Amino acid sequence: MSAVSKQAPLVEVEDLTVRFTGRDLDIRVVNGVSFTLDRGSSMCVLGESGSGKSVTLRALMRLFPPTATLDGRIRVDGVDVLALGENQLRQIRGGLISMIFQEPMTALDPVFTIGQQIAETLVYHEGISFRAAHARALSLLELVQVPSAKRRLEAYPHELSGGLRQRAMIALALACKPKLLLADEPTTALDATVQIQILLLLRELQHELGMATIFVTHDLGVACEVADKIAVMYAGKFVEAGSAEQIIGAPRHPYTQGLMNSTIHADMRGVKLDPIPGAPPDLTDLPPGCPFAPRCSVAREPCLGLQPELVALEGGQKARCLQYGAAPSFAHAPLLQAS
Repeated sequence: MSAVSKQAPLVEVEDLTVRFTGRDLDIRVVNGVSFTLDRGSSMCVLGESGSGKSVTLRALMRLFPPTATLDGRIRVDGVDVLALGENQLRQIRGGLISMIFQEPMTALDPVFTIGQQIAETLVYHEGISFRAAHARALSLLELVQVPSAKRRLEAYPHELSGGLRQRAMIALALACKPKLLLADEPTTALDATVQIQILLLLRELQHELGMATIFVTHDLGVACEVADKIAVMYAGKFVEAGSAEQIIGAPRHPYTQGLMNSTIHADMRGVKLDPIPGAPPDLTDLPPGCPFAPRCSVAREPCLGLQPELVALEGGQKARCLQYGAAPSFAHAPLLQAS
């Protein structure tokens, strides 16, 4: 075998399904998601609220209540995540895989200082003394460019601004040098200036530490800044996937095109937006055909009854749409009126 043979992907997800059940609830939030991610690469998952983005991210760490059922296959660095017991899961959470949550004020513990929370993670995963862990916590705050890091180490979460809390959350996530960093809309609660600083910092740290990263966002600007490749999600499925250049520069799925047309740019003063009509479908009552058909500008009658497959296009790009599939009746059917 060649000495330069290709390494296996760090993340391998195959036919992932996440289902929540209860007394009056039976809902598939994620339905048949598959992807791979190489070491040191970054991926962005785009889509409207309720499309299944955050649930997909949490599935990689199995951060769900007992009412959730996960099926399919998840492997991270050769570890079969769905086969792990609770004690083994605690070992990989924060160690092999770490996560930056959307709102640090609710993710950080309000009764412990920032330094205590970072140090506790290091003590648990690396078995070092609390004194050594506290010193490492200081260097981590400096790494994420927290000003007056020594003083912030003794601060409680409520004593920090939103931007500093997010940096502290990043420091906590990076504490044990994870191979995979998950970021669930990490800049949503921040103003534009701080948002850019955090994105650039995360990109810089990813290259410096050699991590793979998966970002969840509905912001195309974030995707442009951080992603090597992009997956677009709708109604629990990936409807388009490809490199960042392909998805941003030449989107092929009508939903992705709609997202692009709905995005505001600096030079759009006086230009009327072309939003996607309607609203995302109810995941408890999905239509029999393409779930985007009622909102789609190119939908035809076959779209109401046929489930499109994710079709490989040129350059490795993929799209889940009947116009690219093997539905001979699609091109000859009349257009439907998007609601």
